Amino acid sequence: MATINVYTESTPNPSTMKFLVNKLLINGSLDYPNREKAQESDFARELFKFNFVDGVFFASNFVTITKTEGVDWSDIEALLKDFVKGAVESELAVKPIEHTEDLDFEGTEVEVKIQQVLHDYVRPAVEQDGGAIAYKAFENGIVTVELRGSCSGCPSSTVTLKAGIEGLLKRMVPEVEEVVAEAM
Repeated sequence: MATINVYTESTPNPSTMKFLVNKLLINGSLDYPNREKAQESDFARELFKFNFVDGVFFASNFVTITKTEGVDWSDIEALLKDFVKGAVESELAVKPIEHTEDLDFEGTEVEVKIQQVLHDYVRPAVEQDGGAIAYKAFENGIVTVELRGSCSGCPSSTVTLKAGIEGLLKRMVPEVEEVVAEAM
């Protein structure tokens, strides 16, 4: 078995940290914004046993952990790094087997185009910051998306959404007039 290495990266959201591993954890992404939602994932459920963990998000080769207020990363980062390393080495399940992320985009021609742009251009950038974006709807020129992981509640996510994502979609899909985030 290869040695598992865990690296940490800060994110634009000071309450979240990205824990990267040298192994694929999941195809797609899964968000567990609270303890109740985490019950289906052994890995997330174990992380929520730490009283300072407030959110868990998985994508490709990383887990983004949101901490509670009043706790410093300097006090918990090494502990969480060790936990993530051990969980990956023991192959703790990130998700039940039956969940798969489908890349068959559905909807009108415009909706499929929007989803493709989000998948190809926006998703990789958002994942760099420890988050994810999910397409929800397109109606009357307005694209509704859901921000997850470190993007959820991040102070700079509004700027990213309006300046970055909205600008890109307007250029690539002329039917788009606005992009809004659905509250989690």
